[in-house]
Amino acid sequence: MAASDTEPGETVLFDRKAHTVTPQFKIREKLPREELAEMKSVTYKSSDGLEIPAFLSLPKGGPAKNLPALIIPHGGPWARDEWGYNSIAQFFANRGYAVLMPNFRGSTGYGRKFLDAGNLEWGRKMQDDLTWGVKYLIAEGIADPKRIGILGGSYGGYATLAGVTFTPDVYAAAVDIVGPSNLITLLESIPPYWESARKVFSVRMGDASTPQGKALLAERSPLNSADKIKTPLLVAQGANDPRVNKREAEQIVVALRDRGFSVEYILAPDEGHGFQRPVNNLALFMESEKFLAQHLGGRYQEGGAPEEVARLKDITVDPKTVVLARKVDSNAVGAPKPAIDLHAATYHYQVRIEAGSQQMNLKVSTAIQDGGGFWTATDETETPQGIATDVATLEKTTLLLQRRSVKQGPVAVELDFAGDQATGKMSMNGQEHPILADLGGPLFADAAGGDQAIGCLPLAEGYKTTFRNFDIQTQKVKFLLLSVTGVESVTVPAGTFDAYRVEIALADGGADKKTLWIAKDSHKVVKVKAVLAAMGGAVMTQELVN
Repeated sequence: MAASDTEPGETVLFDRKAHTVTPQFKIREKLPREELAEMKSVTYKSSDGLEIPAFLSLPKGGPAKNLPALIIPHGGPWARDEWGYNSIAQFFANRGYAVLMPNFRGSTGYGRKFLDAGNLEWGRKMQDDLTWGVKYLIAEGIADPKRIGILGGSYGGYATLAGVTFTPDVYAAAVDIVGPSNLITLLESIPPYWESARKVFSVRMGDASTPQGKALLAERSPLNSADKIKTPLLVAQGANDPRVNKREAEQIVVALRDRGFSVEYILAPDEGHGFQRPVNNLALFMESEKFLAQHLGGRYQEGGAPEEVARLKDITVDPKTVVLARKVDSNAVGAPKPAIDLHAATYHYQVRIEAGSQQMNLKVSTAIQDGGGFWTATDETETPQGIATDVATLEKTTLLLQRRSVKQGPVAVELDFAGDQATGKMSMNGQEHPILADLGGPLFADAAGGDQAIGCLPLAEGYKTTFRNFDIQTQKVKFLLLSVTGVESVTVPAGTFDAYRVEIALADGGADKKTLWIAKDSHKVVKVKAVLAAMGGAVMTQELVN
């Protein structure tokens, strides 16, 4: 296979005996190679004299003078841009922009010293490396200093937000794609058993467990300097992002809105940390090119395919409608009281998980057994990797969670819940990690049998309650808000039922959402539909078979 900056990839067959080359196929064969821009390797010095390697793509067919320009920092940040075909660079070079992709300090591939030069420099010297890239373009006469923008995703999104907060006079337009705005909450999303990763983040970003580290992280968080933003900003966010909660994006949107400052907001309900679905990606860049053209003067193509135009309309949010979820008062959350108790039974479900064009079918059974003074609930899920089990011990009548045991492949979790504490261990590939967490109150409708416990509540139209669960992955408490929104007729393999529609969402406005249909007469859980944030917004549908 052959590839270059102007060749996305061509596969040929070489006959060693005849010494002949026979073309086979090209990647993106309809893309006219003659129209693609060269990517040049350049270097420039940053604020402290450190030499920064970068790649520059210039529009083809005209002088590289006084152009609108885009700085595009890569994600990671412990990654790098490489020479070769780059679709984003080509896209914006085609629209008339000089595109600079700096490998700022902290990027990989340039040695340990260059990597370590980024330690504790988020929002400072790492950001300087981008700012001095702007200075380089201006000094070379390539860029018009009044028409320079910045666009990036993930860490690149952070750098975009840092650029418009810490250097508000440098950029004339900015596009932030799933960028973390609060470094403290970003670090808090790392689960405790990722201790090696936590150590890396602490060394390279700042240690949130110390007062000095926490102060540094707060200082480098664009969210805390949102009042300094005066650059037109487009924010794009996945509603199901498990690492960068949509609240971080929406706080900036609200801060600018309340100042009467222009901001555009795109929220994709079926995306996580990055836009993966082609229709969403096309809609995002359709809007991005128009937005940048308005503020920087580059070219853009009006409209697009009907599907993309419709999708852009669907995922564009009016900032006036954004309402930040209130923080939950943990002291005010207890446990709802069931109206009836469980009874011994076994339920079989068919499950479908859909992520974009991919689909996975599973079988799940839930068995409720009478253990005398308690109930034992067991979920068994047949997966391609084998049987996964979740066993819960529930207190009779209250249905509060007492113990939990989870086994899935190389992972096993054993937990006890008593005195408002979770204690136990997680075993992964033979290594044990202790678990000790304060819960602040009892757990309800958590683990195996949780859906059946909800069926025991005094359900009625308009009924609402809040309760707490314990997230094993993050080892943190999460608060769930339950609402009965109506009664519907639901048909599943087990038959047709008049069922309460029970909607459950994170009380703080997080990504996970779940809807249950619970039969009015038998209290059976006949259908479940859930958005799985940890799987990038995949949709799980579960239906009762018998």
